[in-house]
Amino acid sequence: MTQRVELATVMDRLAVDALVTDYAVAVDDGDWEAYRGLFTADGRADYRSAGGIEGDAQHVAAWLAESLRLFSMRQHLIVNRRIRFDAVDQDPDTAHVQADYINPMRLADDTSATAPDFVCGGRYAFALLRTDDGWRLREVVVREKCRRLPDPRPAPVIN
Repeated sequence: MTQRVELATVMDRLAVDALVTDYAVAVDDGDWEAYRGLFTADGRADYRSAGGIEGDAQHVAAWLAESLRLFSMRQHLIVNRRIRFDAVDQDPDTAHVQADYINPMRLADDTSATAPDFVCGGRYAFALLRTDDGWRLREVVVREKCRRLPDPRPAPVIN
């Protein structure tokens, strides 16, 4: 590889990594306009393994906006990002990212809580396409692996 190709690859990796971060921030902040803007025109998301829906980004953003109103705090932590660009003999303007996530959330009606009420974790599969506007999400698939719900027992009183 030439230095120019290596530099282009590094720049693509940084752009793809930033897109994944922008995805997490848009969901956590409830910025559904930004969320929709991260996808290609035909982009889709699949949250079925986490009890959600699958569909185009517009439809899924509306569902997320309604569903996540239950939580006053959301904080995606997306780690172990594996970025793979498709082989040159295939489509060089596509990429795939596999990344693990942990997502603590606090219920909106739990104003006394200092810790998350709900924590889920799993793995994302992102399919990306380079467009004239930069890298965009073509598909997001959530594979939830674990979920911790609030403990129904009252917390012990410590004096």
